[in-house]
Amino acid sequence: MSRAVLLVVAPWTAAQCVLEFHAWLATQPPVAWITLGICVLLGVLVWRLRAGTPGAAALGAAIAGCLILGTLQFPYNNWLRSGLTPLLATLVLTLAATKVGRRKYHGDADSREARRGRDAAQVAANVGAAALAVTLVPFAPELVAHNPYFAALIACAALAEAAADTVSSELGQAFGGAPRLVTTWRRVPPGTDGAVTVKGSLAGLMAAGVVAVAGIWSLTGSVRAEGLGVALILTGAVMGWAVDSLLGAVAERRGWLNNDAVNFLSTVTAGAVTLELARIVTALLLRHG
Repeated sequence: MSRAVLLVVAPWTAAQCVLEFHAWLATQPPVAWITLGICVLLGVLVWRLRAGTPGAAALGAAIAGCLILGTLQFPYNNWLRSGLTPLLATLVLTLAATKVGRRKYHGDADSREARRGRDAAQVAANVGAAALAVTLVPFAPELVAHNPYFAALIACAALAEAAADTVSSELGQAFGGAPRLVTTWRRVPPGTDGAVTVKGSLAGLMAAGVVAVAGIWSLTGSVRAEGLGVALILTGAVMGWAVDSLLGAVAERRGWLNNDAVNFLSTVTAGAVTLELARIVTALLLRHG
């Protein structure tokens, strides 16, 4: 299942990143080259920090390229006004939570993942849906009512869900106490698939909020005037996060899905919910406006 997720995300993302780079190179060469430098720097940083394997770092760099070049705002001289900002927020939150959570929960235990970081399939499962949103959705204008802003909302919701899931899981195991299974509400050992804690859930909700705010600011330059956008992203992220817990408790525990498949489906759910809510709200505003 991990290979399936990787095959869905990696080839398309890499191809679209190359095509986007070529298109920008023909019209705005500085944008293309500076974006390439940012992506390479991010990939090297992730690898050197042992947050990801070389393959994971390379895929992460390609995903970053898609998110930047697919959402960069005019006049194209501020790279923070793109998908780079919510991606960086997600990266910082998840890396910090993972480091703090594992140090508290596992102590000095040296696992393979702790030594090498996440692999490419894990990167695809967690942030691949965001890249697919900004590269696939524009090919289906009937989904977004010809509004490219929706594609960026989907990407932000997927990133917010990924941040919420990782932060709640890592900090919940470390500081949340005895978790409860979402399907039965019975106490289970920490680390059980589909188990949640109050403290972990609150931390995850705050992480999703941070990514949502970062995403809306990067798209519009104003959080206060775009509270509705933050609410849409946050709602989608929470719904995707709930699906993650349910799939973990039911499908993952029974061996029907592995963790990468659960994470990918959850981020896709977050994006789909946000898209549908955005379409409904837009229709209502047009009808009454």
